[in-house]
Amino acid sequence: MDREVGENSFEHGRLGALSRWGRFLCGPQNLKFKDMFTWQFCKTIAMGQALSMLICGTAVTCQYLADAGVETPMLQSFLNYTLLLLTYTLVLAFRRGENNIVQILKTKWWKYFLMALTDVEANYTVVKAYQFTTLTSIQLLDCFVIPVLMLLSWIFLKTRYRPLHFIAVTVCLLGVGAMVGADLLAGRDQGSSHHVLLGDGLVLVSAALYAVSNVCQEYTVKNLSRVEFLGMMGLFGTLISGVQMAILESKAIPVISWNWTICLLFVAYTLCMYGLYSFMPVVVNMTSATAVNLSLLTADLFSLFCGMFLFRYNFSGLYIVSFVVITLGFIMFNIVPTYTADQSYATNDRAYHLASSADVQQDIVVDWLQKDKRMRTA
Repeated sequence: MDREVGENSFEHGRLGALSRWGRFLCGPQNLKFKDMFTWQFCKTIAMGQALSMLICGTAVTCQYLADAGVETPMLQSFLNYTLLLLTYTLVLAFRRGENNIVQILKTKWWKYFLMALTDVEANYTVVKAYQFTTLTSIQLLDCFVIPVLMLLSWIFLKTRYRPLHFIAVTVCLLGVGAMVGADLLAGRDQGSSHHVLLGDGLVLVSAALYAVSNVCQEYTVKNLSRVEFLGMMGLFGTLISGVQMAILESKAIPVISWNWTICLLFVAYTLCMYGLYSFMPVVVNMTSATAVNLSLLTADLFSLFCGMFLFRYNFSGLYIVSFVVITLGFIMFNIVPTYTADQSYATNDRAYHLASSADVQQDIVVDWLQKDKRMRTA
C-alpha cells in the first residue's frame, strides 16, 4: 500500500513539474491540441507560405531580368508603388469624412512620408548589396530583421513574448543555417566578393529599415486600416521612388532592350510585389509582423525549388530539413499568442499567480491526505 502511495505521489510530482514548465514557456493557459490547430491557425500558416511564394516570384523574375542585362531596381519598385497608387490611393480619394485622403494628409502626411521613405530605401539597399557581397552573407545577415523587429515591437507596440517565442525564433534561425549550409554544399555561394564589408553593412541597414517599416505597418493596420496604409504607401512611395529613379537610373532605363519577354517579366514582378504588399497587412493583422517575417524565411527555399527547374540548381537534402525546421519554428511561434503589456500583462500575471497558488494548495491537500492514509494503514 505504501508503495502504491509513493508511486502516486511521484506521478503527481512529475505532472506538477511538467505543468509548471508549461506555464513558464507558454504562460498561464492550458493548451490543448484542438485549441492550437484551429482553422484560423492553419489559414495563417497557408497565407504565410503564400507570401513566401510571392517573394519567390519576385526573385525568379529578378533573376531573369538580371540575365537579360536589366538592372533597374528603382523602376521595378516604382511600378509596384504606382499600382498601389492607382488602387488604394484612389479608394481613399473617394472616401468622405475623416478617412478622406485630404484629412489624412493634413494630420499625418509626414508620418506616412517617413514610412514610405523607409520602405523604399529598404528595398533599394538589399538589392544594392548583391553587387558587393555573397548570397550566403545576405541570407544570414538578412535574418537580423527578426531580433530588431522583436525589440522595436517590445518598445513601441508594447508586445510581450513568452519563452516559447524565443525558442521558436531560434529554431527558425537554425533552419536558415541549414539552408545556408546546403547552398554552400550545392555551390550556390553566388555574388561578388569585392567590398564585402560594404555589402554586409548594406544588408544590416536594409534589415533595420525593414524592421522599422514592418512595425509601422503592424501599428497602422491594427489601429487604423489596411487601405489607409496601402494608399499612403502608394502615394508617397511613387513620389520617392520616382525621384530616386530619375536620379539613379536615368541612363540604365533607355538602354533596356524592350521586347515581349522583358515586358512580361516586368508585369510578373509588379503583380507579385502588388500581391505581397496587398496581402501582407492581412496576415500581419491576423498574427504579427514578427510571425510574418518568420514565415517569409522559407521564400529562399521556394526560389531554390524553382531554380532547380529553371536555372538547374543542384539539390541537397538539407533544403528539405531546412524547410521542415523553419515551418516547425513558425508553428511554435504561433501556438502561443503574444500579448501587450498595457492590456493583458496584469490579467495574465494575476492568472498565473492564481494558478500557481491553486497548485500549491492542491499539493498541500494531497500531501495531507497521503499522510493521513499512511497513518490509518499503519
